[in-house]
Amino acid sequence: MLLVSEADKRRVAEAIARAERGTAGEIVAMIAPESSSYLYIPFLWAGCVALAVPWPFIFWTWWPVQHIYLLQLAVFAILVLALAHRSLRFALVPRSIKHARAHRRALEHFLAQNLYTTVGHTGVLLFVSVAEGFAEIIADAAIHEKVGNAAWEAIVADLADRIGGGAAADGLIDAIATIGQHLAHHFPASETERRNVLTNHLIVLPPA
Repeated sequence: MLLVSEADKRRVAEAIARAERGTAGEIVAMIAPESSSYLYIPFLWAGCVALAVPWPFIFWTWWPVQHIYLLQLAVFAILVLALAHRSLRFALVPRSIKHARAHRRALEHFLAQNLYTTVGHTGVLLFVSVAEGFAEIIADAAIHEKVGNAAWEAIVADLADRIGGGAAADGLIDAIATIGQHLAHHFPASETERRNVLTNHLIVLPPA
């Protein structure tokens, strides 16, 4: 699932450049189509159902144990194939697990993008994981201490509403602008201080 077009990606890159002009901070925006493949889910559900299959046949029929075993294997195989379909697979994953996976991937990319190494510790990651319906802002220590969770959560809530309304690119641009305002307020930069260290383009990750 694509949230943004190529034209939208350019608009987001321009928004990052604008937001960073007045601050010593760095902003990275990233979209992941999914944060995990959850390939274990079909096997988990199929295994649980298959384990329950023999009991009624053992207690209420005269089926030979070999037939019951073959039925159990057939049920397991059919369910694995059926539940391997992407939409069913993701639907069976509890929301808490999806959000935990997406949060972990956001943290991994915060580190991978070297946002924790920025001068003054003012790096900010805006992360969206589409399949999990998850968005998060991860900010380095210095800017997070100044802004706090409530402000980040308000930006994320507005972004989620915009994505749900089909205006993902506009939501990203507005979120980046607001992040930039916080950075510029707390960590403004002079012409000699402003250095663009990290990428400005919207990073779209491959599937997990």
